[in-house]
Amino acid sequence: MDTPTDASAHAAADPREPEAPGGSPPAPTAAEVEGRLSRVLDPELRLSITELGMVRGVQVDPTGVVTVDVALTTAACPLRAQIQTEVAAAVRTLPGVTDVQVRYGEMTQQQRSRLMDRARKAAQHRAPDTEIPARTRILAIASGKGGVGKSSVTVNLAVALARRGYVVGLLDADIWGFSVPRMLGIGGRLRGEDGKIVPHEVPVAPGRLVVTSMGFLVDDETTALMWRGLILTKALEQFLTDVRWGDLDYLLIDMPPGTGDLQMGLARLLPRAELVVVTTPARAAQKVAARVADMARRSHLGVLGVVENMSELVLEDGRRLALFGEGGGQALAEELRVPLLARIPIAPDVAAGGDEGKPVAHHAPDSPAGRAFAALAERLAGELAPPVQMAGCTARLDALLQTG
Repeated sequence: MDTPTDASAHAAADPREPEAPGGSPPAPTAAEVEGRLSRVLDPELRLSITELGMVRGVQVDPTGVVTVDVALTTAACPLRAQIQTEVAAAVRTLPGVTDVQVRYGEMTQQQRSRLMDRARKAAQHRAPDTEIPARTRILAIASGKGGVGKSSVTVNLAVALARRGYVVGLLDADIWGFSVPRMLGIGGRLRGEDGKIVPHEVPVAPGRLVVTSMGFLVDDETTALMWRGLILTKALEQFLTDVRWGDLDYLLIDMPPGTGDLQMGLARLLPRAELVVVTTPARAAQKVAARVADMARRSHLGVLGVVENMSELVLEDGRRLALFGEGGGQALAEELRVPLLARIPIAPDVAAGGDEGKPVAHHAPDSPAGRAFAALAERLAGELAPPVQMAGCTARLDALLQTG
């Protein structure tokens, strides 16, 4: 593979072609592609790959095929597949893009030195330090409105990931409407140790699930929290900075519905977080849910995909009834140009399990809903959001700077 050339060789963009016959949008410009690439973060340094100088060139074919040249700190970087997935996801949402190809090269010693200089300077303005390890994949489960089963999706997905052997943190950030403690059947006050809050642990073999919620800090589930926006954001910050989360593979955040202060606070505190948008099959819910994705992208957060909850009722004889309409999840995914991650069926055991503290992903894994959550966890862990491996990209950079 040839060493990538400087980005200046590809900086000039051809004028936009007129819209093709049949209504297909024209191919994007190179500048538009680079704008989207500025949202892709290096998983270890948590800085944009454009800011770090890793994007060495962008070519856009008139047919809509986009080729991005990425320079890695080392050719053997184990994060290259993850970077490719996130580059493709960021660029694919541009109108007119038909395919995304990523070509890799290796940085020279001088380029690696410049990357570290940029990283050190940017560290002075970085988001506040948190207790969340750099290697942790952060998935914020969001919805445009309440009543779509967002918390149920969050809890069951967290359990399904833990059942696959991962260490999973679950932060109930729906501070006004916390329900995670009841859905998991856990309670009691959080305890402190050496100046840090210790989260509750839920036994889910072979992995682990640790949980924090405002429900562990109030008298009972009926206690009303009459807090305004700044206090809510501060509470979220304390959950991220004062809780001893430990070494997590995943952190799932059950967000409050809508696009308020907490959502903006998350973008500031955890800029590498990715949104999973939960909606229902009803087409009326589509536009409401789209606002959450719009907020995320305006805040430079990635949108990983859409989960359609309560998609259909599966009867004992195998018949399927679309009680709440059809097509909303797929339509939203197409509008956002992200994958439809899963369609979770309606099932009495989902509601009963939530009320009894027995999530179906753990207590009824062979039910239709249990299998759907297992498949969702498998797709995220195996394809779209695999755990970050920290051994070998910037983790070996000091040695490379010495020997390169």
